[in-house]
Amino acid sequence: MSLDTHRSPTSRERLTPHEAMQRLEHERASRLTQLRAIDEAGAGEEQVVSAQKDTIRRVLAEVEAALSRVRDGSYGVCRTCAKPIPVERLEILPYTPFCVPCQRNAA
Repeated sequence: MSLDTHRSPTSRERLTPHEAMQRLEHERASRLTQLRAIDEAGAGEEQVVSAQKDTIRRVLAEVEAALSRVRDGSYGVCRTCAKPIPVERLEILPYTPFCVPCQRNAA
């Protein structure tokens, strides 16, 4: 199912703030665990390890920004077009600030 297709009338429009916080807390914990695992693994290809850490830190920053949006009430609203981000997209990528069409246009 495409994330930018019409939803059935029974699907929810938005995650509750509690659901959003749970998903985002899980994402943050997962990324922190990944960083610890990389650090504990120690020796390895330094460029690869550095790139992995940079990617994880970038996602952590996105998660923190999403947590701020939950707190200020703007979570689940596309930062470009101001339309609601489909709940299905937020279930897959809970920290995204964009709906699928706006994300595609930004790429």
